[in-house]
Amino acid sequence: MENKFIHEAQIPNPALSKFSRLIGEWKTTGTHPYVPNTIFHGSTSFKWMEGGAFLIMHSQIEEEGIPSGISILGSDDAAGEFFMLYFDERKISRKINVSFDGDVLKWWRDFPSFSQRYVWTFIDDNTIISKGELSKDGQHWENDLELRYKRIQ
Repeated sequence: MENKFIHEAQIPNPALSKFSRLIGEWKTTGTHPYVPNTIFHGSTSFKWMEGGAFLIMHSQIEEEGIPSGISILGSDDAAGEFFMLYFDERKISRKINVSFDGDVLKWWRDFPSFSQRYVWTFIDDNTIISKGELSKDGQHWENDLELRYKRIQ
């Protein structure tokens, strides 16, 4: 009986429908202020998980210093909120808040000793510009990883 229940829940989550713009394979290039004069190269993929109940993201950067990670995105439909659970090769895990309005996807994590926020802007259906910021004290913000996403599939 339990397997039937799980199978019946493997359906598209209507709250996540706006995230369908991300589905596919993306090539990334970017910079990080802690590693000057270096262009980072990598890839990111977005796929529906469990029939569309969740969205999964795999990201990697080929150069040293930027961790490869996995994120699972879901929603709280009653609250109208989105969340991401993140885990990377350093064994770091985080819960991240997410919003998506028009052509702008944002995610952020507020924590006293280390906060991050990112703004992804769709230039068109095949190009995204991402700009990140970080704070080590919750008050002063500095530039973080910036990436350009180009759809390859």
